[in-house]
Amino acid sequence: MNTETQATQLAFRALADETRREILKQLSEQEMTIGELVEQFDMTRAAVKKHLIILEQGRLISVKKQGRERINRIEPSTFGVVFDWLAYFDHYWETRLQGLKQVVEAAEAEKKT
Repeated sequence: MNTETQATQLAFRALADETRREILKQLSEQEMTIGELVEQFDMTRAAVKKHLIILEQGRLISVKKQGRERINRIEPSTFGVVFDWLAYFDHYWETRLQGLKQVVEAAEAEKKT
């Protein structure tokens, strides 16, 4: 498995959990410490830390040390990799939606006659 594939897998693993997606939403608004994130969720500091580790492994966030604090921030560049992977399937949806559009238009035309 190449490095890019492994990075994509880790990003999708991180995105698979609802709590981690919510953490990402919080971090998209501002950088936060673990303590600030704990205040946003009904879970222990240790549980939040585990989620942050998985997000960091998936390269969706980065952590910078500032004195004794660890500041968590979102890493938008990795979302590009996820977006690119998903974009591969755009043609599937475009074809399906075009087919649906044709069916709806035919039904509307039939109603008018």
